Amino acid sequence: MGCFTFIKVMMILFNLAIFLGGGTLLGVGIWVKVDGESFLNIFGALSSSVLQVVNVAYLLIVIGAILLVIGFLGCYGAQKESKCLLMMFFSVVLIIFIVEVAAAVVALVFTGLAETLLTGLVTPLLKDKYGADPTFTHIWNVTMTEVHCCGLNNYTDFDDSYFYKKYDSYPRQCCGDTVGICNSTLAAEKAVNGCFPQILEEIRTNAGVVGGVAAGIAALEIAAMAVAMYLYCRLDEK
Repeated sequence: MGCFTFIKVMMILFNLAIFLGGGTLLGVGIWVKVDGESFLNIFGALSSSVLQVVNVAYLLIVIGAILLVIGFLGCYGAQKESKCLLMMFFSVVLIIFIVEVAAAVVALVFTGLAETLLTGLVTPLLKDKYGADPTFTHIWNVTMTEVHCCGLNNYTDFDDSYFYKKYDSYPRQCCGDTVGICNSTLAAEKAVNGCFPQILEEIRTNAGVVGGVAAGIAALEIAAMAVAMYLYCRLDEK
C-alpha cells in the first residue's frame, strides 16, 4: 500500500467517524429539544453546569450538523478523489479553526464583553420563561441547585419576571438553604452568586484540561487540513 493510498484510507475512516459522531450529536440534540426533561432525568447528575446554562439542544444540533457536513465532505471527497469536495472540506475546517481562535481570544481578552452579551441574551429568557416553561424551569432549577447559584448574575435577574410577578418571590436557590419565601431582603442578605461567575471559576480551575482539549482539537483540525491539501495536490499528479 502506497503512501497516498494509506493516507486516503485514513482520511476516509477518520471522517467516517466524524460523520457518525455528528449524526449521534444531532440525534441527541433533537431528543433534548423534543423531550429535554427526560434527558436531564437520565444524565442530569453527569451533565456539565456549562451545558445546562446554555441551550443544550440547539448547541448539539448545530455541532452535530457541522460535523455531519465535515465528515461527508472529507469521507466522500477522499473516496471519490474529488478535488472540489476536498477543497470544500479544507475551507470549512479552516473557517471553523479561525472562528475557534477568534472565540478563544475574545473569551480570554474580553471576558467582560462575553458576560455582557450573555447577560443580554439569557436574562430576558429568564424573565419570560422561568416559571412559565416547565422544561426551561427544570433545567435552571437543576443548574442553580447543583452549582449553588442564582440566575445568571444574581437574584436581580428575576426582577419583574414572570416567576416574581406570579409568586411575589425569587427562586428558593437565591436564598441558599433558607426555608420559606425568598424575598428581596433575604436574597440580598444571602447574596448567592450568579451562575455565570461560578461557571467562569470552574473553567479557570480546570484551565489546564480545557486548554489541553482545545489544543488537541486545534491539532486535529490542522492535521485534517494538511491531509486534505496533500490529497488535493497529489491528485494533480495523476
